[in-house]
Amino acid sequence: MRFQAAVARATLSVSPVSLLLAWTDWAGRLAGSPGKRLELLNLAQEQARRFTEYAAALAMSRADCPAQQCVEPPARDKRFVDPAWNHWPFNLMHQSFLLAEEWWQAATTGVGGVSPHHEHIVSFAARQWLDVFSPGNYLPTNPLVLQRTFESAGINLMRGLSNLAEDVGRNLTGQPPAGSEAFVVGRDVGVTPGKVVLRTRLIELIQYTPTTAKVRPEPILIVPAWIMKYYILDLSPHNSLVRYLVGQGYTVFCISWKNPGRAEAELGMDDYLQLGFFAALDAINSIVPGRKVHATGYCLGGTLLAIANAAMARDGDDRLASMNLFTAQTDFTEPGELALFIDEGEVSLLEAQMQETGYLTAGQMAGAFQLLRSYDLMWSRMVGEYLMGERPPMNDLMAWNADATRMPARMHGQYLRQLFLNDALSEGRYLVGGKPVSLSDIDTPTFCVATVTDHVAPWRSVHKIHYLTSVDLRFVLTSGGHNAGIVSEPGRPRRSYQALDRPAGANYISPDDWLKLAPQHEGSWWEDWAAWLDAHSGQAVAPPAIGSADYPPLADAPGSYVLEK
Repeated sequence: MRFQAAVARATLSVSPVSLLLAWTDWAGRLAGSPGKRLELLNLAQEQARRFTEYAAALAMSRADCPAQQCVEPPARDKRFVDPAWNHWPFNLMHQSFLLAEEWWQAATTGVGGVSPHHEHIVSFAARQWLDVFSPGNYLPTNPLVLQRTFESAGINLMRGLSNLAEDVGRNLTGQPPAGSEAFVVGRDVGVTPGKVVLRTRLIELIQYTPTTAKVRPEPILIVPAWIMKYYILDLSPHNSLVRYLVGQGYTVFCISWKNPGRAEAELGMDDYLQLGFFAALDAINSIVPGRKVHATGYCLGGTLLAIANAAMARDGDDRLASMNLFTAQTDFTEPGELALFIDEGEVSLLEAQMQETGYLTAGQMAGAFQLLRSYDLMWSRMVGEYLMGERPPMNDLMAWNADATRMPARMHGQYLRQLFLNDALSEGRYLVGGKPVSLSDIDTPTFCVATVTDHVAPWRSVHKIHYLTSVDLRFVLTSGGHNAGIVSEPGRPRRSYQALDRPAGANYISPDDWLKLAPQHEGSWWEDWAAWLDAHSGQAVAPPAIGSADYPPLADAPGSYVLEK
């Protein structure tokens, strides 16, 4: 274990054996595939012809009749959209780079006999390696940086050096990114009034103060993921989902998870169920007695909610009025690019490292996401802040994203093995209280939200709730990504979503069919959800008291757990 932990530290928790196995599988299969090698040779010759013709066309082109590019970038690749990239010699640079990407994409995919997991790893590794050599990443080969340097007499580079020095200093001293100081929890974000009414070893439960004369009788319990701090759902007052729900006439409770340390190393998934979800539900039943609860889970919190609801259905517990899932996966057979970092070798290496520390560090998790979106989170930032000298203003979502959390060693190992590696939940093998649970037992009306560009929980994976349950289901697909798609307050520009109801017991709708059938709506999905909740709630009544005899108020919101670093 100590040797594995040392390897993990040296390789940033990336298993060299897993990489070697993937490369060997790909290289060996390619070596034994003369047809594929001939195809790649033909592609290289075709690319050379196209590039030569393009270079010749450039010599004959005019401003009013530019040369036709020999390769178009992928639709989502915005690196070379500026007209400056069409000027010589930058046009030749970026076209040759895109041709190299095209060739390596062909070389690392479609090789007969390579396992899908190994193909994904090799293809991903090739993209990451090529990104290093993108002409947009360097001063001499980026026309926009050169133009800015000329216009400002190099001031941009001086500002970039200053930005780099500040970032290095902050990283070395453990300080948050520049500008985060403007978003203090409890002062600028996470400011919706409320009280902490329960504190366990693992959670603080916040009950928010009502702002309407009457409220719906069914309270809402929000279960955020413990990979994040809860206040993403209570950011600034204008984009706080919690504040919005309170304003719609609901009694809102929200779990705030403890940021675990060495003392919490042995906490497992069952502890997150019992000390987290069920402890919160018991408190709500005491404060709002006799009322069912609209349970709402975000990301991993949604997966935990689905597990809890399946266990409740198994045991005849009917305390939930509805189940609401935000970007939450219940089937992990196609979890997107996160699967690149999850196989037996990777998990074993990570477990060895976590056994020494007691937890997964925030930096390890952030590093994985940076690799998944290397251009958005690393290269574009380096170019913008260090070469162009432009530091974008900090906003509440960026500040929240930098306020990262840890994951207990035991829980994270169970999560990766039982859900990602073994897919035990969707296959009816996940144990709660020593007995398996099945999502097909759930009969609670369900509202499920996925986002179009989610890299953490791809929407087609989230969509699998359609065949795992037969409940009355409203599925929403909204614009945006894993976080920005959820923080989508009414009035925010350029927001849209599709939504479609699937009645209980109706036939399965595939993702492609769903896209064709679901109507498009402009605006925020929050309003759609509020209307759905209203339809599944009773007539408004007087608001309940804050806390109860068994659960007296302990502190003002946002509590103390969210402040732990």
